[in-house]
Amino acid sequence: MTVALIVAAGRGERLGGDRPKALVEVAGRSLLEWSVQALQAVGGMETIIVALPPGTPAPSGVIAVDGGAVRSDSVRRALAAAPLGDPVLVHDAARPLLTAELAEDVISALEQDPSADAAIAAAPVTDTVKRVGAGGVVRETLDRGELWAVQTPQVFRRAALERALDVAPEILAAATDDASLIELAGGRVIIVPASAENIKVTTPLDLEIAELLLGRRRPPRA
Repeated sequence: MTVALIVAAGRGERLGGDRPKALVEVAGRSLLEWSVQALQAVGGMETIIVALPPGTPAPSGVIAVDGGAVRSDSVRRALAAAPLGDPVLVHDAARPLLTAELAEDVISALEQDPSADAAIAAAPVTDTVKRVGAGGVVRETLDRGELWAVQTPQVFRRAALERALDVAPEILAAATDDASLIELAGGRVIIVPASAENIKVTTPLDLEIAELLLGRRRPPRA
């Protein structure tokens, strides 16, 4: 049975709000509530654990733990609070456009590939991407045909994730996603194509876009 870990301990300074980022409302619900709702609809979901800033209330039906100083430390704390569950799904509360279908696709991809340690949602990069050095000088143009913008959910075999998280604090602090820790440990990570609509809310503009997209999902008022 799958256990889900939601990372929701960010303060969201770039949003300019007066509350933890996960509690910022969009389309009538908090960012966190949208993710919880989607994961509760996933078949075979055993438990949902949320890493939150200390003292922050959690939605009903989930287990709350205090988040860490950095993202992967929050994941490690949430995983420690889940005695059962394999595989482990990790999702950022800042991606409220998650669907149960996408989560199930990523879980299924890992189940169908015995040699994979993790499966991650991602979208192909459509912009031209350049590597830039000091002084804003372009060093090279990358082949976008090989580039993917990584999202969450990311799904892991529990033992592989536990090993990947068992590293020095400075390595955890440098990790921007948990799949990179699997890669660092020599594990195999596979991509599951996902919609570019599964955006991460970081700025006020992102919040406006999420409001429009999530507004389509709400049933019309009677």
